[in-house]
Amino acid sequence: MEPTRGNAAAASKQGVMSIALRDRNQLLQCFMPFLKHGGLFIPTDKPFELGDDVFLLLTLMDEPTRYPVTGKVVWLTPKTAIGGRPAGIGVQFAGMEAPTVLKKIETYLAGILTSDRTTYTL
Repeated sequence: MEPTRGNAAAASKQGVMSIALRDRNQLLQCFMPFLKHGGLFIPTDKPFELGDDVFLLLTLMDEPTRYPVTGKVVWLTPKTAIGGRPAGIGVQFAGMEAPTVLKKIETYLAGILTSDRTTYTL
């Protein structure tokens, strides 16, 4: 469902989520490389629906830069998930900034992504 300007409920879900992934292990845990253009799992209790638009301000490692990233919710893990998995959303990168952010993440995770260590696949 596409949010519209007149839909207050949909508009309240949109907004800026500030995400800081400060170490390689945390970045690896959240990275979803199997998504086209890449994506991240974002732990959150906020209610989202598949297809919701999301705007992230992403900080990677110790960089002072906050990367603006637009995306779509393509994964939902509810609060009641089996196995104690954290509640959250999977956000697929979209927009002009997606290749830049994906390349940055892949650079930080170079050598790890090709190993047999798994990423956060819920």
